[in-house]
Amino acid sequence: MNALLLLLLPLRAPMLLVLLLVSAYLGLHWTDVAPALANATGGEAPPLLAGRLFWPLQCLQAVCVVVFCTMPDLLLRELSLLMASSKALTLVVTLLSVITGGLYLLHLAVLSEVLVLASAVLLARLDLTRLRLAPSPQLAALAISLWVLLGIAIGRALHASLGGYLS
Repeated sequence: MNALLLLLLPLRAPMLLVLLLVSAYLGLHWTDVAPALANATGGEAPPLLAGRLFWPLQCLQAVCVVVFCTMPDLLLRELSLLMASSKALTLVVTLLSVITGGLYLLHLAVLSEVLVLASAVLLARLDLTRLRLAPSPQLAALAISLWVLLGIAIGRALHASLGGYLS
């Protein structure tokens, strides 16, 4: 009975389907971007990042967004405790996070992808909360990360099966 309820969860929480579609779109988009990035090695992208490491880094980015959107209270509580220890540490942590985050989002032009994925994750969490499903934050992060990675794999497989029709 529990397995049937788990299989029906995307129908009871439609934002999970939206999250799957958003991640499938990201998989399709990254499949189009990967060859163009590999050919543009004379530009900003190093060949290693444009080649073998492209997919693992994109998936790591998606998992980081999911973890940050799924467990913000735990992550921010630990960061607050770290920053409360001294004013100098507060300044260093703030500067490091702002500079690193700003350079990452501006230089790689991934702000729109991150915002869309984060919005879809937060909507899915809101839909699960509406159903009164509140697993532990670690379990929720793991389940939603697997759901997003499944969508990315579906998008990549869809691109491979349709060939050049989507380009």
